[in-house]
Amino acid sequence: MDTATADAASPEIDTRPEAIRVAGLHKSFGDLEVLKGVSLTARQGDVVAIIGGSGSGKSTMLRCINFLETPSAGQIVIGGEEVAMRPDGSPANQKQIERIRTRLAMVFQQFNLWTHRTLLENVIEVPVHVLKTPRAEAEARARQLLERVGLAGREDTYPAYLSGGQQQRAAIARALAVDPSAMLFDEPTSALDPELVGEVLTVIRDLAAEGRTMLLVTHEMKFAREVANHVVYLYQGRIEEQGPPAEVFGNPQSERLKQFLSSVA
Repeated sequence: MDTATADAASPEIDTRPEAIRVAGLHKSFGDLEVLKGVSLTARQGDVVAIIGGSGSGKSTMLRCINFLETPSAGQIVIGGEEVAMRPDGSPANQKQIERIRTRLAMVFQQFNLWTHRTLLENVIEVPVHVLKTPRAEAEARARQLLERVGLAGREDTYPAYLSGGQQQRAAIARALAVDPSAMLFDEPTSALDPELVGEVLTVIRDLAAEGRTMLLVTHEMKFAREVANHVVYLYQGRIEEQGPPAEVFGNPQSERLKQFLSSVA
């Protein structure tokens, strides 16, 4: 094979910096092993959709990446910085965890807004009290973000007076307020009435178009196919199959994945 042919056949090397890398991630709750050696890498600008049935370990994986759950074993690297872990998987440096969390924003299923605070107060809480951003600067940024997610004029509203879709959009604004290097979405539409799902997916779609790095646990298969550039299928705590959306959805290799896609079609 001549040089030109060899070069043409060589796979293109992705030189984008790593945003999140997980290697050999395990998590057990007592005798129940939920994650059994999961490894994946998301580079800057990647949108990784994580799919799978209930109990497959999707949400647990996200929570371990953000150390909301303590891994049992494995390696987690955020933005090129490896998280220091003890042999049992627990963090060895709590200050490092707190610092890394400011770069990893998480959006939950149940919104998790502070109900006794207005939307503006929810969005500025971490920038002001954790990142020590001047209040005036944080408020100006919060108003911009609330406008961006379609909630302009609602700054002084309490969460109880909003629909579920509005609350989830406010939660996304709160996540963006720390200017994260990556965002973790844990089934952000699963708690919403069907008619409200679209407004939240529109906001996430816009973030993906901006080049935001995202790990997205979702049961919205059509959305995952359209927005993600990489799809991971988890089955019983292991990655059963992964790849570009066109391959995972259009030509699945695993019988389990074929069955899963048939069940959610």
